[in-house]
Amino acid sequence: MNRIAQRFLARCFQPEETIALLLRRENPRSVAQRVVRLETALEPRYRAWLAYENSTGANVYVAANPLRSGSRKRTKENIASVRHLYLDIDTDGDARLAALRASDLVPPPTSILSTSPGKYQVLWRVEGFDFERQEQMLKLLAIAFGGDPACTDCNRVLRIPGFLNQKYNPAHRVTVEYPDDSVWTPGDFRLEIAATDTTAYALMNHGRKPPRKHSNSESDWAWVSSQLRQGKDAAKLTRELASRRSDKPNPLYYAQRTVDVASAHLWLLEGIRIDDVITMLECRRRFDLPIALCSARAREIAATAERMIARRKIA
Repeated sequence: MNRIAQRFLARCFQPEETIALLLRRENPRSVAQRVVRLETALEPRYRAWLAYENSTGANVYVAANPLRSGSRKRTKENIASVRHLYLDIDTDGDARLAALRASDLVPPPTSILSTSPGKYQVLWRVEGFDFERQEQMLKLLAIAFGGDPACTDCNRVLRIPGFLNQKYNPAHRVTVEYPDDSVWTPGDFRLEIAATDTTAYALMNHGRKPPRKHSNSESDWAWVSSQLRQGKDAAKLTRELASRRSDKPNPLYYAQRTVDVASAHLWLLEGIRIDDVITMLECRRRFDLPIALCSARAREIAATAERMIARRKIA
């Protein structure tokens, strides 16, 4: 293990923490896991062994979160705490990474790993997340920035910079950059993707339950939907909603999302094909967002509206 890998692990974990290392070979296929203290992994003899395994064909990974002391396996139950949020970008990587860097919905990453040409693993060092909130945020990050939706488990492993990615011929050396050294909290991530879906669904089905007072978000949904059915211009409606909801951390983002989900919901109910709905959403926001983020966002919003309709039919 060279100094690049050593520095990465020392930044990711605290002294005396237990970490999980994974060695995976492609041909013949084999997997070996080692659960050790951080200090053990940083010892010269251990580093030399990992480097030898890597040079002879093993890909080397580390679990993104520390394990409980005394653990022998990298199971979800053995994860001690949430240390990182992470995003695996395998497709259209350079454009999607550029969109992420330009977004004000998430803070600057702590680390960005280049795992192979055009593929990246993005990490944020965090505190204040429980496992449920971490998993939800990992899904939102994947949806918003076009990441791998399967990479949302708290016991996920990541490549270690400085080692070779042996999936390629010739092998690709994993590199890293550190855009920011901050530790982020849940309030620093403004991805409210699930909120509109939940409140809209609750509003559509409120008649099946005992009457109750509507939340502000539910009232916003009802008002926006009504205005759209009356032919109100979406841009003007977005500005008006943003001015009404200055209490939100990001009023413009909230307004754009509410108007777009309501629009997609209305279009789908009118029988417009989902591919055309995605195109119309992309056209609406093409000047507001980078191309890659705009496309991923439009697909996610259309899928959200489609799920809302399906849930209403089932109910």
